[in-house]
Amino acid sequence: MVKHEPPVTVRLPDAWLWVVILLGASLGVGAAFAVGPVADWTNRLFDSAPGPLRLVAALPLAWAVPVLTLVGASAGAWLAGVWRAENPVVEVGADSVVVHADGGGRHVGRAQFAEVFTDGHDLVLRGADGEEHVRTRVDSGLAGRLRSAFERHGYPWCGTVDPHESAYTSWVDHTPDLDESAHALLRKRRRAIEDDRTGAADAAREELWARGVSVRDRGKSQQYRTV
Repeated sequence: MVKHEPPVTVRLPDAWLWVVILLGASLGVGAAFAVGPVADWTNRLFDSAPGPLRLVAALPLAWAVPVLTLVGASAGAWLAGVWRAENPVVEVGADSVVVHADGGGRHVGRAQFAEVFTDGHDLVLRGADGEEHVRTRVDSGLAGRLRSAFERHGYPWCGTVDPHESAYTSWVDHTPDLDESAHALLRKRRRAIEDDRTGAADAAREELWARGVSVRDRGKSQQYRTV
């Protein structure tokens, strides 16, 4: 009987999230001691201070420390929650990979894999025909964990650069190397990204792929290659 490695789940470690929360709490403690001098300095400079600053500065230190610590920790918890929501949970098994992202999931069987890599801030799972089964944003700090998980199960990990890097071109509207339908989809996708409509942007990406055009984002610009 062939012994398979157990599945590996890659996600943002809880310890990283707690660091953000504790950092927020620490900043709150520091603010409790700094708010009085800051309010005094503002009063001397402008003959007044903002109302919230005056209100906090009026609190006794014994109250200011716990209140601002709680406020800082709450802000840190919110940031940690946003950070976690922006990163996928990747379950790497012997026969398949499941990627949970943006409130949904995608199952990709092992036979569909040809290339796995991180491309900038994206995790990409690509098939032999060039189709991108998954392209999702992932924190760069997880690249090492992802590599370890995929290599442990023998998937074709290709590193942190797209193997077809040199084939991508920055999109310029109306260039003759693409037909009008492709340009229209790239315009549609750009508007969707600007409006933060992730679903519409993904749908446009899939339509482009159906026309033989692979697209990715670099900063505020779209890059493409024909496949």
